[in-house]
Amino acid sequence: MAEEEQKTKGVVVEFDFAAMDGAGLLYKTMSRILADGDIPFDTRAEAQYLAGGNYQGGLAEYFAAVKTKKTAAKAAKDVAEGFRRALNTAVPAAVSPDFSAFVKALDAKGVKVVISTRADVETVKGAFSDLLGDNVSLYQETSSTYGSVKWDAWRRACVANHLRNFMTLAVTGSGYGVKSALLAGMGAVAVATAHVAYQDFGGADDIVEKLDADAAKKIAAILRAD
Repeated sequence: MAEEEQKTKGVVVEFDFAAMDGAGLLYKTMSRILADGDIPFDTRAEAQYLAGGNYQGGLAEYFAAVKTKKTAAKAAKDVAEGFRRALNTAVPAAVSPDFSAFVKALDAKGVKVVISTRADVETVKGAFSDLLGDNVSLYQETSSTYGSVKWDAWRRACVANHLRNFMTLAVTGSGYGVKSALLAGMGAVAVATAHVAYQDFGGADDIVEKLDADAAKKIAAILRAD
């Protein structure tokens, strides 16, 4: 097993943000929950106080700025739970023909594909059934980071799926994800949606518009798996 791990090239795909517009879905979830407490919220506040940071810490700073007495801890819990429920519905619908072609093209090159999601794996795994196999796995990451993950999450995904970080690419949906992947000792390919286009994607090996067969070819070339 150890020798096999040394040779295995892989990708960890941040499905919620790279294969679908999870950033937009998270923004809608946060907007709805804050609106219930009559707390103003817009994309500027999201970028300034929340993006790339911890839910509770970012909300505590924002609540102080807008002078509300609402509790950041409860709001953070509500957002995390609300986003998970929203993903349980949205993730299966996002397993598109393009994404299937992306996964199958990498699998054909011998690249191990780890599909990471914050949704409940038992709830959404049926949508991935045609893709999963010895070389393609579904992995749950319960991150409390807004719109991204910290470096240790990428490392955990590698360890849990028998991959070496220096042989693995992070496929992420944010500039923050690129930076955390680099800190984890991994390369990164980013999908820059309109919602996160303002972020700094410096350091990414490549930036693609979507995950499809063409993106798989680029990733295989970066990994020298073609």
